[in-house]
Amino acid sequence: MKVLRGVFFTFVILFMLLLGIVTPAALIGLAVFLIGLFLNNQYRRYKTNFKKSGWVMSAGFVLSLILAVTFSETTDTVTDQDIEDTSKQEELAKKELREAEEKMQAEEEKLAEEKAKEEAKEQAEEKARIEAEKAEKEKQEKSERQQEEEQNASSLGLELVTIGRVVDGDTVETSDGRKVRLIGVNTPESTTKVEEYGKEASQFTSSKLTGKKVWMQKDVSDTDRYGRLLRLIWLEIPSDDMDESEIRAKMFNAHLVLNGYAEPSTYNPDVKYSEYFRKFGREAREANKGLWAFGNEGTTRGDLDSSESSSAGGSSSGSGTGNTSSGSEADSRSSNSSTSSSGNQSESYKNCTELRKVYPNGVPSTHPAYDSKHDRDKDNFACER
Repeated sequence: MKVLRGVFFTFVILFMLLLGIVTPAALIGLAVFLIGLFLNNQYRRYKTNFKKSGWVMSAGFVLSLILAVTFSETTDTVTDQDIEDTSKQEELAKKELREAEEKMQAEEEKLAEEKAKEEAKEQAEEKARIEAEKAEKEKQEKSERQQEEEQNASSLGLELVTIGRVVDGDTVETSDGRKVRLIGVNTPESTTKVEEYGKEASQFTSSKLTGKKVWMQKDVSDTDRYGRLLRLIWLEIPSDDMDESEIRAKMFNAHLVLNGYAEPSTYNPDVKYSEYFRKFGREAREANKGLWAFGNEGTTRGDLDSSESSSAGGSSSGSGTGNTSSGSEADSRSSNSSTSSSGNQSESYKNCTELRKVYPNGVPSTHPAYDSKHDRDKDNFACER
C-alpha cells in the first residue's frame, strides 16, 4: 500500500513539475502540495494533531492547475499580442525601408537627371561652339573666296549683272535695261522671223538666265551699230578663261553651241573663242543635237554652213558690228558667182560678199538686188557695212 501511495505522489509531483515548467506560476501550487505532503508525513510518523494535510495537498494540486491554465491563457494572449506587435514592427520596418529605398532611388534619379541635363547642356554648348567656329570659318572662307573671285573677275574684265529678260536665244536684257548680244554664236530667229528651233533656243536661254546673276565679258568690240553690248556670258567666274574645261562648264555662249541651240558665228574682231565654238559646234552636229537634227546645215546661218548654203561665217542676226566674217573657213565659203535676172530686172547674189563686190555699201529693200535672206537684222537694208 505504501508503494502505491509513493508511486501516486511521485506521478503527481512530476505532473506538477511539468506544469511549473510550462507555467512557472504553477510551482506555487507544487509548493503548497509539498507542504501538505510534508504535514501528512509528519502526521503519520509523529501523530501530530494536523489531520487536514490531504486538503492542503489537494489545494496545492488544484492551485497548480488553476495557475497553469490562467497563466497559460495570459501567455497565449501576450504571445499573440507580441506576434502582432512584432508583425506590425516588421511591416513598419519594411515600410520605412521601402520608403528609404524609394527616397534613395528618387534622389539617384534626380542626380542622374541633373547630370544628364548638365551633360546635355555641355554638349549643346560644345555643339554651339563648334557650329559657331564652323560658321565663322565658312564666313571667312566665303569672304576670302569672294575677294579672290572679285580680283579674278577684275583681272578678266568681268562685270556682274542680273538678267532682267530674254529677247531671244542670243539676245538678253539686263535688269538695268541694257540689251546684250551674245558674241560668237547665232541662234535661230524667234521674234520677227521664226526659224526652226528658234523657240526652243529662246526658251532654253530664258530658263537658264532670267533673273540670274551672271558675269559679262567683253572681247574687243563694245557695242554693235544698234547700241547692244557685245558680250560673252559666264555663269561662274573662271580661274582661267582660256581653259577649255572651264569654258565648257561655265560659259553660257558655249552651252548654247554644245547643246545644239546655236551655231558658231564669228565676226571680226571678236574672235577670242571662235575656234572653241567651232569645235563645240562640230561636236553638237556629229551628235545631231538640237538644230543639227534638221540637217548638217542646221536651221540658221553660221561658221559651219557650206559655201553653197550660206554667207561667210560671220553673218549672225546683227550680232557683229557690220563686218563680214574672217578666216580661212569664211573665205572658203565665198564664191565668185552672181546671176542677174533679165526677166523682171531683179538681181540675185549668193551672199553679201558677192553683193558687196557690186554694191559695197549694201542695198535697200527697194533695190532689185535686195533679198531678205541677206537682211539679217531686218532693217530693210541688206549687206550694209
